[in-house]
Amino acid sequence: MKPNPNPFSGTGVALVTPFDRDMRVDWPALGRIVDHVIDGGVDYVVSLGTTGESVTLNADEKREVLAFTVAHTAGRVPIVAGFGSNDTRALCDSVRDQDFTGIDGILSVSPAYNKPTQEGIYRHYRALDQVAPRPILLYNVPGRTSSNMSADTTLRLARDAKNIVGIKEASGNFDQIGRLLRDRPQGFSVLSGDDALALPQLGMGIDGVISVIANGWPRAFSDLVRAGLAGDFDRARALHFELMDATDLIFREGNPGGIKCAMAAMGLCEEILRLPCYPVSDGLRSALRAVASV
Repeated sequence: MKPNPNPFSGTGVALVTPFDRDMRVDWPALGRIVDHVIDGGVDYVVSLGTTGESVTLNADEKREVLAFTVAHTAGRVPIVAGFGSNDTRALCDSVRDQDFTGIDGILSVSPAYNKPTQEGIYRHYRALDQVAPRPILLYNVPGRTSSNMSADTTLRLARDAKNIVGIKEASGNFDQIGRLLRDRPQGFSVLSGDDALALPQLGMGIDGVISVIANGWPRAFSDLVRAGLAGDFDRARALHFELMDATDLIFREGNPGGIKCAMAAMGLCEEILRLPCYPVSDGLRSALRAVASV
């Protein structure tokens, strides 16, 4: 059964956090990026995700980035804020301490490094559910966390937790995604976290994508997702092919190095990352500049 529409469908963009040459947050660049993606037609923005290098931001910077994003977005699209930790108590404390004025949802990644059991993951999210003042999107990305949140665990949370309304599923596992789509309760969104897999996953029935490439190419990627959701797969396929080279290149040496390089070529921000992330190699930079100029 198709879920009811909710604010977290279509194209969300996982915003980069731009830095200046002193490694401080570049506020004018962040404003340009927010305007660029909203003018490009994305449906909502995600702040403080992996692409935003959130693990390198201190608590004050995170609050400031969120406050700026809320103020600059000015209600034009919904805002989802990233909150995650491998310490459940610390996660719940950070959510309790946050002012959620102007923030529409929470994206929370499954705990990394600890490699919890499925029961541990379930109880982690149930604890978050008890304190969250906004709807929660789960985030499953085994390539970064070293543990997969199974379809059974996701569906259990979807049924048991009052605030959990969807998942960003970045396992790349089509069987797992198929189970989520088949067995999810009414109103639960399944969103892709893989730009390159958006086209086939739209064919399976996902509700949208939380995208990296939409930082640089918001119009083309949003149109791809819209076409797929409308069942216009001729149009979606054409846009997928149009974006194939850029999608491959931006992830070739990791995220967000690739997308920041492309965005620098577009004049949106500097190609500056905080260690341990590092800019792309010279050869890849030349290729990214070429696709960014098309």
